[in-house]
Amino acid sequence: MADLVINGAQVQKIALEDFMERNFRSDMSMSEFAKASGRSLSTFKRDFKKMSALSPERWLTDRRLRASFELLKRGNRVTDTCFDVGFKNVSHFSAIFKKRFGVTPSEVRKSRKEENDK
Repeated sequence: MADLVINGAQVQKIALEDFMERNFRSDMSMSEFAKASGRSLSTFKRDFKKMSALSPERWLTDRRLRASFELLKRGNRVTDTCFDVGFKNVSHFSAIFKKRFGVTPSEVRKSRKEENDK
């Protein structure tokens, strides 16, 4: 892979899919994700297209939502889950969660609690 020079230091491009999986919970802008992966923003977006049909922003939101669903199924609290997966606002998280899955985060957590009570 080609190297990128940032602030006079050479940074090697790293495997994008692995990098994103390891860092999707991080509070970084797309520019910061690009830089941390050893890419310019335009190269990051171009390489990302090879990895996913989704834009980096949509992929990040989708990955965070999938992770949150799993945490809520385990009984984690909604607020904790929201921040643990990288969202910054509980009401925004709840709204996009319901849009994506058709149920609220609380309903997923509650269904898990009811299963455990049986």
